[in-house]
Amino acid sequence: MTRIAVIGLGNVGLANAVLLARRYSVVAMDIQTERVSMVNSRSYPGVETLLSDALDGSGLDLRATTSFADAVRDAEYVLIATQTDLDPETNKLDTNAIEATIKATLTADPNTVVVIRSTIPVGFVEKCRVEFNSDRIIFCPEFLRQDHAYFDCLHPSRIVVGDRSEKGAKFARLLADCCEGKEVPILLTNTSEAEAVKLFSNSYLAIRVAFFNELDSFAMSHGIDTAQIISGVSLDPRIGKHYNAPSFGYGGNCLPKDTKQLLTDFANIHHALMEAVVASNQSRTDFLVESILSLEPNIVGIYRPETSGDTWSNSAELGIIRGLMNQGVSVVLYELPAGGSNTHQARIIRDLATFKAESDMILCDRYAPELHDVAHKIWTRDINFPRGSGVS
Repeated sequence: MTRIAVIGLGNVGLANAVLLARRYSVVAMDIQTERVSMVNSRSYPGVETLLSDALDGSGLDLRATTSFADAVRDAEYVLIATQTDLDPETNKLDTNAIEATIKATLTADPNTVVVIRSTIPVGFVEKCRVEFNSDRIIFCPEFLRQDHAYFDCLHPSRIVVGDRSEKGAKFARLLADCCEGKEVPILLTNTSEAEAVKLFSNSYLAIRVAFFNELDSFAMSHGIDTAQIISGVSLDPRIGKHYNAPSFGYGGNCLPKDTKQLLTDFANIHHALMEAVVASNQSRTDFLVESILSLEPNIVGIYRPETSGDTWSNSAELGIIRGLMNQGVSVVLYELPAGGSNTHQARIIRDLATFKAESDMILCDRYAPELHDVAHKIWTRDINFPRGSGVS
């Protein structure tokens, strides 16, 4: 049976490991012992229900380890799913961990195919192939939504592999064999083209988020109904009704860093759009902070129970929290025990009833039914929340 190693048990790595373990033998590796223990015990709280159910079910040939040597031993494929953070000084992706993993993998077995699923800059694989004197390094971008990673693995919109040889085609088929539903479109490209597909896909999504957020900011400023405008705009089939909900801004693991990396890649090329979308996201945060401050709240609660440690550092809410606290507003955060580190310095409340009682205004990017009893305290840009029901 094909043996696959997955390095990194964040959202992407875990979803890929569970997907592939349905048909192949998978060993996942992570330096965090807690993550390894949760996978081996088949109990991983804080992830999407579909993924939790799949992990808890039978039929998976999956185990986890903290030993890199154990994970890659006899592996035909080594998938790298480590997080690539953005260097705030250079606005470039930090790829040191990926490069170290590639080196260690090819040193252990130069015949192993290294598949990078982490986000990387354009030209990275080509550079690594020269540096490590190996053509067995390929890039396969993932297009996974936050909180829907496993679903998107099972039902991908497309499979893109940055290798046009039989290696790339074989890995694409390996992924496709694990999917459910209709036949998945497969695109084999050159290495740099696949890297660009990932960055431009996420940048387009960021542009779309920024557009509808600016539409919402305009509507708020003029006292007109955002939902009615969006309904009319979205009826144009060229625009469509998808991905059109105003939010606190684009955040998460991918969109902020990918847009900034692409902006850096445009440094010596005439451009305007990438720079504008990055600036627009910050402008949205500033506008929302000013709007909230105008209501003179005493204690603002931030409701974000789905938060994981992987996403907090780039969350849209984080900018709002900092903006409010810089103006002397008290902020409390409702976060489940599985939540991330306290990078925001707001006081964390784990009990929902206490959180509701202490907050005189509750911010939520998307309205949740468990907030029904305090709807009068809600402040959100969710167009599905009845207008006039919350804090105005």
